Amino acid sequence: MTEHEQDPPAHGWDAIDAALAPIYGAQRPRHYGSAIPAMLGGNDPLQGISAYWRDAPVPHWHFVTYGFSELYDKESDDPEVSGFGFELSFRLAADVATDEPPMWALNFLQNIARYVFQSGNTFDAGHYMNLNGPIALENDTKIRAIAFVEDAELGTMQTPNGRVDFLQVVGITEPEELALMRWSGRKALAAFGERLPLHVTDLARGDLLADPAVAALLEQGTREEGSSTGFLFVDELGWERHKRLLRGDAWSLRVGARQVPVIVDLLLLRLPFERPFALIGRTAKVRFVPGRTFSARVDGDDLEVTLDPASVQALAAAVPPVAGRYTLPGVPELTFEVVQTHIRNQQGEVVETIG
Repeated sequence: MTEHEQDPPAHGWDAIDAALAPIYGAQRPRHYGSAIPAMLGGNDPLQGISAYWRDAPVPHWHFVTYGFSELYDKESDDPEVSGFGFELSFRLAADVATDEPPMWALNFLQNIARYVFQSGNTFDAGHYMNLNGPIALENDTKIRAIAFVEDAELGTMQTPNGRVDFLQVVGITEPEELALMRWSGRKALAAFGERLPLHVTDLARGDLLADPAVAALLEQGTREEGSSTGFLFVDELGWERHKRLLRGDAWSLRVGARQVPVIVDLLLLRLPFERPFALIGRTAKVRFVPGRTFSARVDGDDLEVTLDPASVQALAAAVPPVAGRYTLPGVPELTFEVVQTHIRNQQGEVVETIG
């Protein structure tokens, strides 16, 4: 048996290379392989990341991952999908004099991979995630969140191991992230794309919402269509049922001050459009549904709360992002308990208190 015959077939890897070939031709990418990939006990989930240089539409590095999909033999049970069903790309604006891509970008993509491999949670176009800090830790940038779009050039490919989507990571500001939540991730990102050619991430740029035309477009879509965000993960969430003699039960919901404005905003953009909305915490879940009168019921470990239109409209004024207990006007059975949110740095030290 020859040395070549001993190598495992790399159908998935070869398919990624083949997808890139029509775009980059003979250009040899900077490729960064993992010395010891996770499958062999290492710390890096991805087996490699390639970086290609681009001059247009703006100078940037185009990173592409190898490892979310099945690179070698087919191992998963789903013949239609390869591995997690996607690979990531990332376009990062760079100076034309740059010879090598920044190492933080490679670590950043590996960190996303760690999240996916450890949690089993995957991404799709229109999804977004807050980074709890700047995308590049040593850079004073406004880019502090990410979103995902279909890579406009790579799209989707079929491999011997199944389908693979190329999802592009896009760096966004926190106000832009809120705009995605309030309307539609896909539609908001499409609007941003008119100002971000190929959705290139530029650490030096400002907030796109400062452009009146962009802000007006997003506000119009939000006002007419409401929000497509059906649930929100929150750091602080709890609920209690209080038995009362000769009266119906009372209920209290506990939430963190930091996320109160977003919670209130999304309730106002979901329930009036006849759409439910859920809060998901570490140990609790609360689902809000529209109805004519207030009611609450327990479903296993979860709580379902029905709110009438007047109560929903009263939320904004009744529940501020300040620690305290607040009752909605006309709904004495329901109390919101807002607790302080403590923001910590990587060393676990409290650097900011909200509420």
